Amino acid sequence: MKLISTQIPEVKILQTEQFFDKRGFFSEVFSKKFLDVSFVQDNESYSTYGVLRGLHYQRPPFAQAKLVRCIKGSILDVVVDIRKGSPTFRKNVSVVLSDENRLQLFVPKGFAHGFVVLSPDALVHYKCDEYYHPEAAEGIHPLDPSLGIDWIITETDMTIKDDDLRSPCLDDCTLHFNL
Repeated sequence: MKLISTQIPEVKILQTEQFFDKRGFFSEVFSKKFLDVSFVQDNESYSTYGVLRGLHYQRPPFAQAKLVRCIKGSILDVVVDIRKGSPTFRKNVSVVLSDENRLQLFVPKGFAHGFVVLSPDALVHYKCDEYYHPEAAEGIHPLDPSLGIDWIITETDMTIKDDDLRSPCLDDCTLHFNL
């Protein structure tokens, strides 16, 4: 396993190794040696081409760090720094995660997260270090122009939940994370 830095120091990419033999392959997908995080919940979502989920986060004290991977298909995974006072505030990191490249993206607390499906369908798995608390769930409009996110596919090809489209743009959000 290899830990890769991004333009936002707290956001990391994990690259896994595959060890092949006549039976198939083996791969270690998480080790505390690389990320010292204690995960408490695993989630999966299945979506079809163009489905955009996000940008989501949970308010403190229930903020979540996540480790995201795409088990089937491919997605563009995006994280946005929403920590007021951060030198990378409003900046985002985008990474294609797929069953072929086997990359994973670590989303720290204080970041909004979302993804769009690039393949005919996708199965996404993510680990969380805090339980889901619906009363703490928040969102930022995924098409907020001030964020400059290139979702790769056109807006007309996207399927976005109405709740996500009703989420405020970052400038209209109450910011819950400060540095």
